[in-house]
Order: sequence, then C-alpha cells, then structure tokens
Amino acid sequence: MGLPTKQIPGVGNFGICLIVAEVIILGLSSQMDYDLSSMTSLDMSSLYNFYVGVALMMLVGFGYLMTFLRAYGLGAIGLTMLITCLGVQWALVVENAMAEGTLAFKIDLFDVMNAMTAVAAVLISFGGFIGKVSPTQLVVVTIVELTIYCANKVFFLTNLLDIADCGGTIIIHVFGAYFGLAACRTIGAATEEEHNAPSYVSDLFSLIGTVFLWLFWPSFVAGMVPAGTAGHALALLNTVLALLASTVTTFALVPFLSEQKLGPVPIQNAVLAGGVSIGATANFALGPLGAMIIGCIAGAISTVGFCKPLISSAYDTCGINNLHGMPGIFGGIVSVVLPFILKDTKIVALNQAFGLVGTLAIAGTTGAGTGYLLKVLGNPSKPFHDAVFWEVAKDIPGGDLTEPLAAQEA
Repeated sequence: MGLPTKQIPGVGNFGICLIVAEVIILGLSSQMDYDLSSMTSLDMSSLYNFYVGVALMMLVGFGYLMTFLRAYGLGAIGLTMLITCLGVQWALVVENAMAEGTLAFKIDLFDVMNAMTAVAAVLISFGGFIGKVSPTQLVVVTIVELTIYCANKVFFLTNLLDIADCGGTIIIHVFGAYFGLAACRTIGAATEEEHNAPSYVSDLFSLIGTVFLWLFWPSFVAGMVPAGTAGHALALLNTVLALLASTVTTFALVPFLSEQKLGPVPIQNAVLAGGVSIGATANFALGPLGAMIIGCIAGAISTVGFCKPLISSAYDTCGINNLHGMPGIFGGIVSVVLPFILKDTKIVALNQAFGLVGTLAIAGTTGAGTGYLLKVLGNPSKPFHDAVFWEVAKDIPGGDLTEPLAAQEA
C-alpha cells in the first residue's frame, strides 16, 4: 500500500538540493590548490593509513552502529555515506577559508583528514534524529551544522581560547551531541513509534559498527597529532587503554542495571565511551592508570545513561546524550582539572572551562534554530522505515510502503 503523496516531504527536492550544494562547493573550491611540500618530509603512506582508519569509522563504524532499527538499515548506512561525502567537501572549504581568511588556500592530506573528523559531529547529531527526518533535511543540516561547527572551532575554541582537545571531546562530541539534541527537541517526537525498535539481525549489524569504531578510534584521536612525537604515541596508548577499561566496565555494570542480562544497546554503545572522554587529554602523560580510570568512569556514565536514560528515545533515537554528550562533558571536565594535577601540560584550565560551557551554549542555541528550519521542510509521516525513501525488498519488516517515486512526487 502506497503512502499518500503529501506525506512524502522532500523526495522531489532531494536531487535538486544536492546538485545546488555540490555546485556551490565547486564554485568555492575554484581557487583551492594542493600543498605537496610535505610529501618529501612525511611518511604520507602512514598518514594515509590514519585517514583510512578515520574514514572506516565514519562510513562503516557510524553507518553500521545505526542499523539497530529493524527497518532502517539502508537509511543508516546509505545516508551516513551521503553525509560523509558531502560533509568532507564542505568542511574542507569552510574551515580552511575561515582559518586562512581567503578562499585561495592550499590543502594536503592533513586537511582532508581534518575535514573527515569534522563530519563526525554531523553523524553524532544524525544519531539523535535518525529515522525521523528526510534526506533533504539531512543535506540542509549537514551544510548548516558544519558551518557552525567550523566557526565554533576556528574562531572560538582555537583562535580565542586555544583549548587542548586533540581527539575532539569538546570540539566534536559535545558540539555534535547537543546540537543534535536541541534540533531534535525543536523538531519534536516522531509521529509514531511502531518501527522504533530493533531486531535480532539489526542488533548484530549494529555491533559490527561498534567493533569498527572501537578498532579505529585511536586513529581518530591521534591522527591529527604529528607522527613521531611523544604526544602522538601518548594519544594512541591512552586511547587504547581508555577503550579497554570502558569496555570491561560496561560489561560489568550492564547485568546490574538490565535485569541480570547483557543488554545489546549499552554494549553497542557504552564500550566506546572511553574514546569519547579521553580525547581532550589523550596526548598528555596521564599514565596507564590515569587513562584507565578515565575509561572506567566514562564507561560507567554511559552505561547508566543507556540503562536509565535521561532523554526519551522519542527525542534521542540512538542515545547520543549517553555516548557522546555526558562522556564528552566528563572529558571536558577532566581537561579542566588536569592542569592542577600535571603542572607541565600547558593547558589553561579556565580556557578549557570556557570552551566547554561556550560550546554547550552555541550548540544548543544554533541546534534549536536549525531544528525550526528542518521542521519547516517537513518530517516524514512514517518514521523509522526505509520504504518511505528507498526501493526495498518485499521482506522488509512492516512491508513495502512505497509507490514509484514518480507517483509520490506527482
């Protein structure tokens, strides 16, 4: 049975919206050029390996992590790819233009990888309203959110405060989580919750995403720290140890909070919390014990959040407050406290505090405003189901809901 035409917002405009966005990117990139000067002094193949690790996190890790919805696998993986490819191009232009004050700048592989990490902020937000927005709305939020993200990073957190955050705890996770949550609150709850549920198979696919994120998270945290330095080695070691600790903590706590069974949702997510929290301070000499303590606390915060959520799944489909928001705030607080413990960090505690609070304020206000814009574009009347926007096989849970696109757009 097909859905009435008026209930399918954004399908007809989706292609046009994407073409316009790509044409704008091409125009803005017309003066951009390559910087090949580092090719002779850096092990570029090694740097490319870090890029591949980060790309795998975005495309496979985030994509498959969000396949937990039983009828939204194509949307989870496919739209993650769209957000990533559109977002990397946009962030590459916008952040460099803001940093250099001109569109005539040169890029290298570091810049491309930096743009790839920026996309994580949008994918985090996507976890909040996955299944409740149209592809057209996602194109708009990718452009808008990354513009605000780059401005917050360049002008506020870097130029004004010069905060320490090699792994993006504040810059990426806190911003992405609370931008998305504010937008979700403005958009409102889904019109129905029938398909806001997992299946056995979708939970398995989601756990594949968890494994990829877990494996390549050290590349995400250490990739932008110059290789061959102590900070780079520390970022890798601290992140691995924090992830190990948060994983064990999650498995230990879940039975006490989930009726003596291992719930798939906290296992799919909270095991990663150590990577979120360690990011701001990963390149400092925390010591193995310090890194593991941060991982344990982060895992505990996230596990409790998933088992006893503060925000309903109606407004936070994937639990981004529990994985990225609260562990991100905790990691930001760690960066405020660390200068009082390690005297040679060169971290300014007050700047870290201002950066954390300011990012929360900027993300919340701009996210709410973006939510109003998305609401004007119109939400799908049948949420959490691929068949609204995709051609699907007949065995999709809930049945095939669609007519051909031509009939829907008539």
